[in-house]
Amino acid sequence: MKPSLRPSFTRPWPCIASNFSTFFFQLPTPLTHARNITQIRHRHIHSSPSPPPPPQLASSPPPLLPLFLRPPEYTTTVSDLLEWHSWAKSLAASIGSSFEDSDNGPDSTLLCRELNWLMEDVLDGSDPSLMHKAVARDDPDTIISLKADVQELYSLWKQRIDERRPFQYIVGCQHWRDLILCVREGVLIPRPETEIIVELVGDVISKDEGLREGLWADLGTGSGAIAIGIAKILGNYGRVIATDLNPVAVQVASFNVERYSLQDKIEVREGSWWEPLKGVEGKVAGLVSNPPYIPSDDISGLQAEVGRHEPRLALDGGAEGMDDLLHLCNGAASMLKPGGFFAFEVFRRQAATVDLCSVAEVQQNAYAYSHLFEPKPIRVLHPS
Repeated sequence: MKPSLRPSFTRPWPCIASNFSTFFFQLPTPLTHARNITQIRHRHIHSSPSPPPPPQLASSPPPLLPLFLRPPEYTTTVSDLLEWHSWAKSLAASIGSSFEDSDNGPDSTLLCRELNWLMEDVLDGSDPSLMHKAVARDDPDTIISLKADVQELYSLWKQRIDERRPFQYIVGCQHWRDLILCVREGVLIPRPETEIIVELVGDVISKDEGLREGLWADLGTGSGAIAIGIAKILGNYGRVIATDLNPVAVQVASFNVERYSLQDKIEVREGSWWEPLKGVEGKVAGLVSNPPYIPSDDISGLQAEVGRHEPRLALDGGAEGMDDLLHLCNGAASMLKPGGFFAFEVFRRQAATVDLCSVAEVQQNAYAYSHLFEPKPIRVLHPS
């Protein structure tokens, strides 16, 4: 689901596991067989253009704003900010490879990269090199504007190192596809590998007008990443329901939806799995989900950023990691309309069990693909 590789061209993400699979199924229409989808596009790197400005939310206060969206309400001297940066860099350097050796956590190189990103987010559009130029011209008392108080920066970086608090929670956002999503404690941080679910949807709607114009549902939406990704590729067609049991996730997803002006296209509902979809049984064109699938006993062995800080509700799939997966498989057929599409993410070692369960319940042609970085078909299953 979430690999340990962290390319230099993107912001990092916590690691959960290196073996994951994405499964998708499509029910046949009454008159035709299910479409045999034989290829999945390779994941590509998306640029991250500046998103639209955040809307004014009148009903309730928004979640804690990411650093890059905060107003520059604080000031400090160049010398004080550089003093913090020097302290933070030394703290990062002292880690060496100890986190990586213990649980595949970040090493000093990655931590220093995160520090530079933190500087970019906290500076009010200022070029970091200007600080060094101010020092070079013997003007360290130059005043600069910041989006966080220097004392808060000390506290945040200490949390990053001492508590292994995820960097995404420190800055309050995650770069995902062409989005910059607000995230906070209580909400799972979206991973790049989950982008492939949106890629799969893009493939099928490009070939099926009924799916493109239909109702889609993202179950366990978290930050709203998948729902927003699908809504953007649907364009002027279709609509999306995004659901989550966690009220914090519902709040954050709603904020992200409104920030991208998609509130007329995406409806965020609170509730567990199928409950928020009552009334649309048999009418859903597509179901997608990144459900909890980590076996309970494996949670304690996860990278500290994940196991200590990310919501267990979004990680723990029960004794074998299958509880929520089986529940989704058991209910999908009654929710989907004929010709509907269903995609979800699992551990690779859960693949065989999910195959058998899903085909038994859906009773239609099922197409399952497993991928690490290069997607490949593992088998095509047909109902008995």
